[in-house]
Amino acid sequence: MGLSHADAYHRNAGFEIVGLVNRSPVALSEGLSGYPFFESYEAALKETRPDLVSVNTYTDSHVDYAIKAMDAGAHVFVEKPLAATVADAERVVETALRLKRKMVIGYILRHHPSWVEFIAQARRLGPPYVMRMNLNQQSSGDTWSTHKRLMESTSPIVDCGVHYVDVMCQITDARPTRVHAMGVRLSDEVASDMYNYGHLQVLFDDGSNGWYEAAWGPMISETAYFVKDVMSPGGCVSIIMDETAKSDDIDTHTKTAKIKVHSAALDASGAFSQPDEMLSMADEPGHQALCDREQAFVLKAIREDLDLGRHLRDAVQSLRIVLAADQSVREGRAVEL
Repeated sequence: MGLSHADAYHRNAGFEIVGLVNRSPVALSEGLSGYPFFESYEAALKETRPDLVSVNTYTDSHVDYAIKAMDAGAHVFVEKPLAATVADAERVVETALRLKRKMVIGYILRHHPSWVEFIAQARRLGPPYVMRMNLNQQSSGDTWSTHKRLMESTSPIVDCGVHYVDVMCQITDARPTRVHAMGVRLSDEVASDMYNYGHLQVLFDDGSNGWYEAAWGPMISETAYFVKDVMSPGGCVSIIMDETAKSDDIDTHTKTAKIKVHSAALDASGAFSQPDEMLSMADEPGHQALCDREQAFVLKAIREDLDLGRHLRDAVQSLRIVLAADQSVREGRAVEL
């Protein structure tokens, strides 16, 4: 994600990259290879005095790096999940508000026209909603190595779940009340206190409920690995994926192919009164184009002094839900919110 966002800054005339930071050498694209490179984050902050810092590290360092950037006078883009705990998420949000810094969190689906349309179509159906979502990844090689590193601090239902729980919250716009979850460790290569398969259910005060499943590893099935489906009394709306897509392809995580809208309305004979509608998303942006859109929004937020209060509150809420799910897995009980 750091390389993808760096490419977005490189191509956007509104930004000037003053430094790239990684703790070890990293292969850079031709466009990025000419920028100053640092192995110390603190040294880079001091020397470059940036207006904006983009934090694309593992979850456990997000808050520390973001607060250091804001204390140094910079605005911040930070990848999701915002923090490893709700308390830390609230602390970094409080810092942004107190110091009047713009902080945008990497909820990339909020910048995807197809996902915006999916949410809008679901909301037109009216509550209560049943929201069924998953993103399982059959991973091997470097991707499995990355997943194992992520699982040193973050479970799949937390790391990926914040995206799709955020989608659920946008659809229902109701208060989450309870979370119940389960997790299974399917590999000896995963730490003994971690699980690489997780499944959560979240209840909302309007009667809606959401289901989310996430799993990583070479043993994970690619059957029904991508489900994005919402039902309500008014009908249902579903994302229909390209059947040839693979679960470890990063573009698969955001692309939709088609959106199917079904109305539950019946005519006098009891038959459906209108045919299903298929909305083609053939021209939707790929992963890099989405990163470009996301960083263009960061620039807009800074230049136009956008109020990001709701954005920050929503990020904390989706994190609160998935962390409650992780707590539910570990304690074997439902967690009240």
